Amino acid sequence: MNADLDLLVRLDSHDTPQSVAERARLAESLGFSRVTMGETTGWNVVPALTLVADRTSDIGISNDVISPFGRSPAMLAQTALTLQEVSDGRYRIGLGPSSPAITERWHGSDFDRPLRRTRETIEIIRTVYENGTPAYEGEIFDIAGLDYERDLPERPPPIDVATLGPKATEMAGRFGDGWAPQLFTADGLETRLEDLERGADLAGRDRSALRVSPIVRGIASEDRERARRLARSTLAFMLGAYGPYYGDSVAEQGYRSVVSEIREAWSERDTEAMAAALPDELLDELAPAGTPEEVRDWVESYAAIDGVDAVRVGSVRGAAEADIERTMEALGELV
Repeated sequence: MNADLDLLVRLDSHDTPQSVAERARLAESLGFSRVTMGETTGWNVVPALTLVADRTSDIGISNDVISPFGRSPAMLAQTALTLQEVSDGRYRIGLGPSSPAITERWHGSDFDRPLRRTRETIEIIRTVYENGTPAYEGEIFDIAGLDYERDLPERPPPIDVATLGPKATEMAGRFGDGWAPQLFTADGLETRLEDLERGADLAGRDRSALRVSPIVRGIASEDRERARRLARSTLAFMLGAYGPYYGDSVAEQGYRSVVSEIREAWSERDTEAMAAALPDELLDELAPAGTPEEVRDWVESYAAIDGVDAVRVGSVRGAAEADIERTMEALGELV
């Protein structure tokens, strides 16, 4: 395949953090390049990442994504440096502006100036990496600074930034080491890559040095219609119920009326109508869902987009353990 293959693990599909580590061991045995997992209102992602690092030897380790409203920049730097040590240099930290719902209704903070907060958080983490202190004067953070108590690694963890919009993606190009977008059609991704490159140019950086790893949600099954039904339901839920950003992004990619219909159905909490409003055309654009061969072809085609370095494949809502492992095995044939 023309890019790396990453696995996005849904923590809510596991009963214990230890089983997450076992899933990562399977991914490593199948040849996946990296395993990553998100954090919202469930488990703290750090213990699971630590177990994965301890019980694997080669696979890269990441997270998608930690909110800059949920931890201080200094704590994020400490976390990244610790995970880099426990994984023998295999860790990449993922950051993103988060969402109003998680920021306000879980962390109890105001969703104020999320892009500026993300930028300053990245800059403070780098300050710790380079100087061993979070000392910083910015518009949001003003930190006198103390010294980091341990030696700094020669290779600190790269910082991946998860963004959607043009300005936010430009920021990722300026300040991040990688970009992890989600819910982009091939054409939409190519357009947004121009924003990433513009950001890299503003910083005098080579865009090719940034690891671009778009996230997709998929399922491979011999029961093609069931696979597509589960994927359709997952995408519709993300567009209608996950706050405004995913829906706005897909609307701007040419599907405004579809997103509007899905949101209207969500206002009535009619999940069946939400799924029915998502056409085959959009499903095929956004998700590898169908037979194992169809899923492999989709991922291989998406990986061939100029500028993509890895495809991060996650599972869909309602997928059973057998579905997830079957999908992993089908994709393992691409490695």
